[in-house]
Amino acid sequence: MPEPEVVENENWAAHLEREERRYRDGEARLGDADADARQRQLTRLGNAAGGAGLALLMQGRTQEAAGWFVRAAARYRESFADAPPDSWGRPIGAMKSLVLAGDWPGAEGAAEWALQLGAAESESPIGRYAAALALLVLGRDAEARPHADAIRTRDDLPSAVGDALGYLAAADVLGYTEAVEAVLESFETRDEYLEDMPVADTVLVLQALAARRDLAATLTSPLLP
Repeated sequence: MPEPEVVENENWAAHLEREERRYRDGEARLGDADADARQRQLTRLGNAAGGAGLALLMQGRTQEAAGWFVRAAARYRESFADAPPDSWGRPIGAMKSLVLAGDWPGAEGAAEWALQLGAAESESPIGRYAAALALLVLGRDAEARPHADAIRTRDDLPSAVGDALGYLAAADVLGYTEAVEAVLESFETRDEYLEDMPVADTVLVLQALAARRDLAATLTSPLLP
């Protein structure tokens, strides 16, 4: 595996301060926004709140992180009403945030919401991703497998993520371990991260789902807490 490009002495306090500032500044601009500007601003607020949560998580401040992740999920969900069609990133963001918060009842509620929105009937790959994630959160693993398989065969989504979801759904510990290691490697060898936050957040979500199935892999990386 290539050496991670991220140094281990990342200044997480500075990341947290930046994300909190972005969130406060974004909140202050919500009042005068029209519907389209508001939904975009709410998404940015979700990203900033999620970034703050990740910075706290990387410092071991899990309870404080959970509060920010719950806030991120709320902003993503609030943004969806006026979002363009097939904005599946919002339900995905809400589910991932609540999983990272350790709020499984909340994550299950967000998963039900994603399915009610039609994720399982979507023809887009990101919609199938939302469906697979939702069904895994709900423990409906057999139903998740076809959606994971659809992701694995696409060129516009990371196949390793589809592999990991599929192996989780199949309770295949060896397959899952190889797949989640590949997902982690993809994070370690990239140059850009959402909110400039060098954290393998997708790996954390996969590992949380795996832990509920006694399938979690042993992983070490500067991109993980």
